[in-house]
Amino acid sequence: METMQQMYGFEKGAVISAVDLIRGIGVYAGLEVLTVEGATGLYDTNYEGKAEAALQALKTNDFVYLHVEASDEAGHEGDVDLKIKTIEYLDKRAIKPIFETLQTWDEPVAIAVLPDHPTPCSIRTHTNEPIPFIIYKPGQTPDAVQRYDEYAAKEGYYGELKEDEFMREFLKD
Repeated sequence: METMQQMYGFEKGAVISAVDLIRGIGVYAGLEVLTVEGATGLYDTNYEGKAEAALQALKTNDFVYLHVEASDEAGHEGDVDLKIKTIEYLDKRAIKPIFETLQTWDEPVAIAVLPDHPTPCSIRTHTNEPIPFIIYKPGQTPDAVQRYDEYAAKEGYYGELKEDEFMREFLKD
C-alpha cells in the first residue's frame, strides 16, 4: 500500500486517536501516531487535549487526522441522548477551539469535519450509507447549505463524493 504522502503528495502527517485500529491504519498509511493523555475513545475522552495535540501537530505536519470515537460508541449503545452530548462536546471542546486558534495563524489551514461511517442508535451498528462532511478552507466562498446532516450535505457544493474524491478535494489548493 502506498502511504498517504505518496498518494496525495504531502510530506509529513500525524494521527491522533484512542482506537488501536485507527492508530494501526495510521502507521500503515505513513502517519506518525500521537498519544494524548486521557484519550479514551468514549464520551469522557480528553477533547481539549486532542484539540491541543492537533494544533501542535499542525505546526510541524502538513496533514493531521484527529479521530474522536465517542459518538460512534454512543451509537453502538443505542443512546440517543449520549450521542447528542458527544457531538456537542466535539463541537464545543475540539472543533471550536481548533477553528478559533487557526484564525489567528498567518498560514491558512484547511479543516474537514466528518464521521468515518454512520452508526445509527436505532440499529446500534455501522451502516454503509453516505456521510455528511464539511470542508473549510480560508478564503473559499461557502455554499448555501445551512444544516449539517446527510440530506443537506448532498445539496452542497461537493454533492456526494466516492472513493478517494473526498481526500483529493480536501487536499486540493
